[in-house]
Amino acid sequence: MHTLSSLFHNCPSYTVYAMASSSNYFSSFSRASLPLFFFFFLLLLHSDASAKLSTDFYAQSCPQVFDTVKSVVKSAINQEKRIGASLLRLLFHDCFVLGCDASVLLDDTPTLLGEKTAKPNNNSLRGFEVVDRIKTAVEKLNGPSWEVKLGRRDSRKASFNKANTDIPPPTSSLANLTAAYAKKGLSVGDLVALSGAHTIGKARCISFRDHIYNDTDINGSFAKLRQANCPCTSGSGDNNLAPLDLQTPTVFDNDYFNNLISFKGLLHSDQELYNTSGSSSAALVKSYSRSTAAFFDGFVAAMIKMSDIRPLTGKRGEIRKNCRKVN
Repeated sequence: MHTLSSLFHNCPSYTVYAMASSSNYFSSFSRASLPLFFFFFLLLLHSDASAKLSTDFYAQSCPQVFDTVKSVVKSAINQEKRIGASLLRLLFHDCFVLGCDASVLLDDTPTLLGEKTAKPNNNSLRGFEVVDRIKTAVEKLNGPSWEVKLGRRDSRKASFNKANTDIPPPTSSLANLTAAYAKKGLSVGDLVALSGAHTIGKARCISFRDHIYNDTDINGSFAKLRQANCPCTSGSGDNNLAPLDLQTPTVFDNDYFNNLISFKGLLHSDQELYNTSGSSSAALVKSYSRSTAAFFDGFVAAMIKMSDIRPLTGKRGEIRKNCRKVN
């Protein structure tokens, strides 16, 4: 993926980025989850919904890509465990704007206003440097070159406005969440499963301040616990962090859903999934709280579905020489 390496023509930056995001999610927090993470890692690239995408697209041109990406991701996680959740969020915030096209990676230029400074992303989206390290490592593998006819390609554009409007904020109601996901072809089931990504990672005080001070659908003791590190006054402690999962914040499991049932969801949008008695979302929260396996199955299926939002294939888009810039 560089002018000095013919490999660039066979390993588009978005594909490497997507693999990093997905593999990172499972491998970062539990050795026991490694087999599942790699199973998911393979599944994300193999999607029946996009006939031109396949897991063996790089079998000849880039046969070591899986091991290379895995190595860089594991190294990044060893340095900072939180990066697993950050990369997954990066993938979500990309797919929900123009589709899964790596537009979120683009830096601003005089002729292109990127998505990094949009409200949902500004000063909060992380992991770009890990994608850069993966790209560099893959380039060093070398390999033959040919014209890319199949596989995921990179966007030539970005959308600051759609990043602001299409990514659901943490203050969203269930109705707004459902509508936002439906706009991307995702169901309520996908919404609940993908929200389970909040079993790891952290959120800033500015994202949950209103929930812990003004909402009534929250456990009182939990609210006081979070208020201790998130002052009520806007502008004070805005960037203070709290774990999204109260019980096991560094383990990929189903405790996130148990938190919702106990009214200990950190974000308003999280707790909304369980608030409406008899709703399909509340039923799924209960189901996932009882079965880790059911949650894993639902999450993998939803991630595959999300990764198929408007992929660029064939001659659409490009293969970037630099992940952060259009060619």
